[in-house]
Amino acid sequence: MGWEMWLGVAAVAISAVALTVATTVWSQQRRRRRLDPPLAVTEALAEDVGQLIAFVANPSKPAVANLERTVRRVCAEADLPEPLWLETTIEDPGVGQTREALARGADIVVAVGGDGTVRAVAEGMVGTGKPMGLVPLGTGNLLARNLDLPVADPDEALRIVVAGADRVIDVGWARVLEFAQPDGAARDPARTGTSGTGTAGDDAASGTDGVPGDADPGGAGTTGATRRTGDALPEQDTETAHIFLVIAGLGFDAAMVADADATLKARVGWVAYFVAGIRHLHGRRLRAQIQLDDTPPVNAKLRTLLVGNCGKLPGGITLLPDAVLDDGILDVAAIDTRGGVVGWAQLFGDVVMQGFGVRNDLPAKIGRIDHARAKRVRVRVEGGEQAQVDGDLLGRAVELEAWVEPGGLVVRTA
Repeated sequence: MGWEMWLGVAAVAISAVALTVATTVWSQQRRRRRLDPPLAVTEALAEDVGQLIAFVANPSKPAVANLERTVRRVCAEADLPEPLWLETTIEDPGVGQTREALARGADIVVAVGGDGTVRAVAEGMVGTGKPMGLVPLGTGNLLARNLDLPVADPDEALRIVVAGADRVIDVGWARVLEFAQPDGAARDPARTGTSGTGTAGDDAASGTDGVPGDADPGGAGTTGATRRTGDALPEQDTETAHIFLVIAGLGFDAAMVADADATLKARVGWVAYFVAGIRHLHGRRLRAQIQLDDTPPVNAKLRTLLVGNCGKLPGGITLLPDAVLDDGILDVAAIDTRGGVVGWAQLFGDVVMQGFGVRNDLPAKIGRIDHARAKRVRVRVEGGEQAQVDGDLLGRAVELEAWVEPGGLVVRTA
């Protein structure tokens, strides 16, 4: 018998022994798994079984009616417990439902609706350490856009809720320190319990050159706010802090939100805001006094002041190109135009270009955006102007304060 034959016999013998050993080991492991599952597998199953998801849904959104059935099917297919389904009301837009869900043991609470529902759920989730998910069904869907979540695919949004990753982000808070009287006159600060910063002086120079850039925040904290946004409150409540996740604003942007037609919004979505904005293109410029952190206040003339946690808007517009959701600071944009429609056209062009990283810093512009950064911002305007947080109106404010709460919220992302 040649050496090739002996080598073949040895190979067969070794293969037989290996097969026998493998079969024996597999049988023992199978029996061990059946009698005593490995710890890692047991913990994973326990984690899956324990993931109770609560959905806080705005029933006024047309898509919500059919979504509940899809939610229950998705959770069943993922071997998750029966989800909690809680609907918002006019009296409670979601804060109370969120707190109820947490009290019932929810591990994730999902906002199903528009920006108002997202704000309400976020307020209930701040500081809990548990993640908030999003199924965006609104007009703007501002936070979802800034988190790069799907805004037109509820099924994909549900998949991210079930299988996504968690991210810690900052939240902003805004409070009206002084409201305008119905006739436009400012209220007496002594009656509102606020200190007031005085009426802004006349800045003869056009534009907003007085807004300082990249100020040292100086450690402004988040104390002094009473978080009661979910309660039914009178308009003139100067004790209430309102949460915002994207942008708070005073001036043109809030007026645009106030005048947006609800029927048109239902038909064409966020475009309705731009239609409303056309009516305010020739509105008056504001005389404002702006204070960033502990720096001295400066006077400015402007159309609107924006304070943002992030900066993406519908239509691919980026108002605050440097804003980051988790940097512990707010980005401020003072926006001004002169020259009527020509100034607005130049301004719009600058906004579009800065979204691509290109900025026009020429001094002789009739439409301009001045950027700054701070942890706390206070602005006062003569006569009062509309104020808003993430598209929800606060009323006509004479004085507004905004600040950041770093790392206040956990969100579920892709």
